[in-house]
Amino acid sequence: MTSTPTISRFEAPAGAPALIGRGGAGFWRVNLALVLGSFATFAMLYCVQPLMPLFTRAFSISPAAASLSLSAATGVLAVAMIFAGTLSDVVGRKAVMTASLAAAAAATLAASFAPNWTTFVALRALTGLALSGFPAVAMAYLVEVMDRSAIGLAMGLYIAGTTFGGMGGRLAAAAIAEAGGWRGAVALVGLVSLGCAAAFAFALPRGQRIPTKTGATALLPMIRAHFSDPGLRYLFALGFLLMGVFVTTYNYIGFRLEAPPFSLRPTTIGLVYCIYLVGTVASALMGELAGRYGRRRVIGFALAFMPIGVLLTLPDNLWLTIAGVGVITIGFFGGHSIASSWVGLRAETAKAQASALYLFFYYAGSSVAGSVGGWVFTLGAWPGEAAFLGGMSALALFIALKLARVPPPAHLRAS
Repeated sequence: MTSTPTISRFEAPAGAPALIGRGGAGFWRVNLALVLGSFATFAMLYCVQPLMPLFTRAFSISPAAASLSLSAATGVLAVAMIFAGTLSDVVGRKAVMTASLAAAAAATLAASFAPNWTTFVALRALTGLALSGFPAVAMAYLVEVMDRSAIGLAMGLYIAGTTFGGMGGRLAAAAIAEAGGWRGAVALVGLVSLGCAAAFAFALPRGQRIPTKTGATALLPMIRAHFSDPGLRYLFALGFLLMGVFVTTYNYIGFRLEAPPFSLRPTTIGLVYCIYLVGTVASALMGELAGRYGRRRVIGFALAFMPIGVLLTLPDNLWLTIAGVGVITIGFFGGHSIASSWVGLRAETAKAQASALYLFFYYAGSSVAGSVGGWVFTLGAWPGEAAFLGGMSALALFIALKLARVPPPAHLRAS
């Protein structure tokens, strides 16, 4: 899941430090650092989601304009992370990740003092640019420093940090905003993230910089090669649609819940984001089912949850609406866990670049669909939004069914 050229995790140069085994002090030190970094990254990225209704009132803007607080960050992130891995090849993984966290925390703190909406959105775009250096590089770092026996657990802990960061940022922002306004909420996330950046810099050992033969001139040929595979094209489209449905749901569900007939308070709405924890269970369960019965059979089953969840949000019943968001979340995490792992398996060469392309479309879906969803909500309220979400969900399910019929590439048929 990084744009770093593909290398074997075992191709260490002569004299390189020994790989880190599972369970030792070094293992837990590295993982503590990366969990803190991933927590801060996703807290900063998604803390604005429950604040969007407050932005509409504070700046006298529409829901679509309020969604730029997230879309500006994810849109810049989508493009920049393709190149962040190459930068880390030059200056080192730890240096890029540390600078990424510190710069993003500084931009988040600055955003809490933004005098107008234009400045706030610009600072959110800078936050996305800065954050691109963490998720794009963290996986490559783990691959370089961890032994084969440790890599699975290390990746799992890293992903857990992203989950808790996304949820924690949303919950903290919603709770603080009710007492101290949106500025206090954003400032708190920035301060906590700055502390995480300092702890990360202290805890993380410097990784081994491994030279590669792939340069920037090889990027375009690799992209063309990946797009020549219809299976990868379908997977990239799924990344766009899955994240588009997920982010659009969470962007505008707060507007629905604060309005009649629900009329919930911001802190209560924030508790809805606890549903995010369902995703950790869903991704593990769907991954297990995919391993047992095959990705082709399970991915359609996983994605079928999303349109069902959309339908459940339509009645003016609070528990059905919350259940619907939960079902959408199950479909998203289940589908994403299968699709993201499938990309690396399907790509014959330059697997890291294939994963970077998947992440590009993944975050582009967040940015584009999240913003378009605001205009849909302004014009059609929640029924219109549900139609938009249902259309994207149905298209994702259709693509998944098409993907299941694409023959495996030659290197998988031979294995």
